[in-house]
Amino acid sequence: MPHSRQTEAPTEQLSNDAFIQKVAAFHEERGTTLDTSPRVNGKPIDLQKLYQVVLNLGGYDQVSREKLAWRKVGHEFHLGATNAAAYAFALKTVYYKNLASAFEIKDHHNKTPPPKAILEDTTAKGGDLLSRTVDNYRQPTIEDTEASGEEEVRTPDGGDKMDIDEPGSGTGRSTRGLRQAPPQRVLFQPDVSSARQTRTATGQGQSPQPTTAAPSSHPYVATTNQSNMPHSISSYEPRPPMPLTLRGVITPANNSTRFYQQMKQSQGPQHKAKDMTKPGCGYDGPNIYVRTLQSLRSGIPAEQEFALHHLVKISHERGDKFKFEAFPMLAEALVGYILGITSEYYGIHWKVDYTESDKSIDALDGLHGTPGLVERLKSRPRIDVADELEPKEKVMHFEKAKEAGLTMRNLSLMEDNAKYLSDMAEVRDMLTIIMSLPDDPRLTELKHYMLDIAEMVTRFWVMPENDPLYRILLKEVNRSNDRGAILTALRAMCRISMNLKENNNLHSVPIAVIEKLSSYLLLQDEELVGASLDFLYQYTAVPVNVAILLFHSDSPVFQLPSLMKDLCRLLRYGEVEVSTKTLLQQAIPEIPAEKISEVPDDLLRHLLQLDEPERSNTWLKCVFEEHKDSEITQIALWQAYQSRFTPYSNGAIPNAPGLLPAAEFIKNVSVIFENATAQVVNGQTSKFIIKGIRPRRTPVNTLNQIYLRCHWQTPRAEKPCGDFFPKSEDLFYHILTTHIGVARITDADSKSKLDPSDQHIFNETIDCYWASCHRFTTGNASNRLEKTKGQLAKHIHVHLPARNKNKSITSTSTIHPQLQKSQPSSTSTDHSPSTATHPFKPNALGPNSTHDPKVLAGHDGKPLPRSEIDTQGRQAIYQHFTYHNTPVDEHGDPAGLSLSAILVLRNLARHIPKAAEVIRAGDVGGQAGRVNGGGMFGVVMEGKEGKEWMEEIFGGSVGGELMWCLGYNQTLGGYVADVLALVRKGLRD
Repeated sequence: MPHSRQTEAPTEQLSNDAFIQKVAAFHEERGTTLDTSPRVNGKPIDLQKLYQVVLNLGGYDQVSREKLAWRKVGHEFHLGATNAAAYAFALKTVYYKNLASAFEIKDHHNKTPPPKAILEDTTAKGGDLLSRTVDNYRQPTIEDTEASGEEEVRTPDGGDKMDIDEPGSGTGRSTRGLRQAPPQRVLFQPDVSSARQTRTATGQGQSPQPTTAAPSSHPYVATTNQSNMPHSISSYEPRPPMPLTLRGVITPANNSTRFYQQMKQSQGPQHKAKDMTKPGCGYDGPNIYVRTLQSLRSGIPAEQEFALHHLVKISHERGDKFKFEAFPMLAEALVGYILGITSEYYGIHWKVDYTESDKSIDALDGLHGTPGLVERLKSRPRIDVADELEPKEKVMHFEKAKEAGLTMRNLSLMEDNAKYLSDMAEVRDMLTIIMSLPDDPRLTELKHYMLDIAEMVTRFWVMPENDPLYRILLKEVNRSNDRGAILTALRAMCRISMNLKENNNLHSVPIAVIEKLSSYLLLQDEELVGASLDFLYQYTAVPVNVAILLFHSDSPVFQLPSLMKDLCRLLRYGEVEVSTKTLLQQAIPEIPAEKISEVPDDLLRHLLQLDEPERSNTWLKCVFEEHKDSEITQIALWQAYQSRFTPYSNGAIPNAPGLLPAAEFIKNVSVIFENATAQVVNGQTSKFIIKGIRPRRTPVNTLNQIYLRCHWQTPRAEKPCGDFFPKSEDLFYHILTTHIGVARITDADSKSKLDPSDQHIFNETIDCYWASCHRFTTGNASNRLEKTKGQLAKHIHVHLPARNKNKSITSTSTIHPQLQKSQPSSTSTDHSPSTATHPFKPNALGPNSTHDPKVLAGHDGKPLPRSEIDTQGRQAIYQHFTYHNTPVDEHGDPAGLSLSAILVLRNLARHIPKAAEVIRAGDVGGQAGRVNGGGMFGVVMEGKEGKEWMEEIFGGSVGGELMWCLGYNQTLGGYVADVLALVRKGLRD
């Protein structure tokens, strides 16, 4: 069988025999016949391979839907390049009859196949087997086959006949080739003699015959002798037979069901011919964009309604690519339609004039803009609105005006479209006119659209203080109660001249607007607060405006100190606590223990009260620790467990639990320590070990707190004391009472304390025997440092870890008066554990101590042996600090309300000295009069100097808040430093 390309089988792979049996079972159940050995062009077809190839291409319906796809299937079976169409259709028929219904539909798609009357009993034309039913199936016609690109073997016509060399051509070819020139034809020439001939003339009783053509050079001889035949005919071999599809005529006798279906279909609605084109059809016409543009400009209400409906949809879905410059006059048409709403209130039908010659009241200057629009509207009487149902035409007028406004608003969000609209003078006039119309609920939505447009285009405009649109936006902020309108108006004014070189100087802002914006700072509305701060930032960038704020600082209308407090409060908006730590002293690596530590008495008493396996598990946690590179033999671990608890398990303690079995005890080690594993080390002698744990140098209690060991060793002692104590103060009193000899008494409350009356003992001299310290040497007279017991007690604290800063020794016991001064003071430095888990403070090593983690010095400066240092490894010392940082952007720069607030404060600190000079000089003139309502700085005023204003505005709580931000807010630290520098400069000057 030919090799096929490697494809992933879509179904479970079966052997060829199993596959044939499965398909045969389907055909038997269905009542159809399976051809198990089909052939195409004399070559056998493997049904399983054919099935896999078709399914890999998407199935029968998908392959039939794609043109020339069956030829691709035929390539898998190497059917040949000639007559590919016939072979492809024959292969499709093989699949259709044998596999399409029996296996693909039923087994692969898990659906019920159609009846065989419309499947196996029909031809392989068409597809859509999965959706074929008795009602919707129609026998394909020749036209349907041609339209769908179906390949079928037909009876060859005259044009498809095989060319055969003419006899005597001399070519000697028996196959198709180039056509030879046809033999020369001789015109018929009738006999000119009498038409009536006698029998004697002809010798036969025959009818007259026309004269035959001149014989060719190779006359055809009708003979069976092949030696007399031309070579081209004798060597001719016919082409192999091609399978033909013969469709039988369906009659009531041979297929009554199918005949009934055909009759039913013929009586139903006739199907239109696919290739028929009606007169006038076939031209797509203009696209939807041109169509809507022409419809909008047509003036026909129905066409305009169609245009606006589609423009709203286009602006929403394709607004990022729909540009005004690509469709001339579209923006002008939208502006004109929106302005038409004015006729409902004032009866004005605006028209745009580009010649500057029309001076009528309803003419708009399309070149330079129209002045006095607000006055024109006020001069016209308003049309009263009837208190009754409005006609449909008026309602539709408002709805379509809003659709036109929504379209322009959506398109203006694109940068290029906003720039295009800003260059149109009539757009500025439109915004002024619509925003000047009366407050009517029917116009609320349209006015919001106008504000959105203004927000996008004002960045390309310079708007002086007398600009009507600028005054309308200020009025909207001052008088409106609509949050959306206020927010958009503030943004529009803050964006004035943003894309131009000119600065946006917000002049002639009523003080009532500033007071209203100050009150907005108290709201929990981030968008509105942010817009208010942006406006205040641009407003305070002008010294004259700061002078107005200073003048009204104590007025009932506006209070500047209240604004300063709100700004300082916003400096902490969105703050997040960030903890940092700085390494002050490096950690000392912990020293591995040489043997398994003894259990302190208090811990042992606690362990004896526990049952197994809790007792052994707690003992393992307290005496051992995890260490990935360490190991201990299992026998050593088991013997340590036995030696510790066997004396208490033989009746010494009533009801004491017995020891665990060795196997269970070793198994529990891996449970207690997650990274510990039992292993076998192979060698001459196998060794059973526990990998991943080691003995602690100093045990810990059940709270994971490290015990402190006493290293006091007198010259006569063979080894150090070695007693364990959970607290530093316990070890301190142990040394005093046990090794130094200070007496202890019990008070009335049954508490043990030092005897205050034992004064003489503090006058005795003694040396320090902690490890190898010998701080007070007594051997050499020149080096002798005779100290009393009291002085020695002070020295002992050098060897002990510092107490917890939140708990002092005096809270639990009474200290001798001469020892109270020796208690070390608590430090505020936090310490995080490095290699140990208990966060105690590291010990100091006296005046000659060093921070080198590898060298610890004694009194003579010589390094002490590491084995003499009682520690699990000195922990690293860190300085912890908590910052309150405000938000930043993706680049790590300050952002949000806190940044806006500090920028407003910086403007005030920068311009207060200049504003004080403006107040004293009275240089603001008429502007202040317009702001205040008359003559604020009409004359020169005697006022405070700049440093007095600076101290009043930035003193007190404001200065303290700025200093707090400087120390705790890393995000705004640089900005706060700039503000404080400006304040310092203002106070100095």
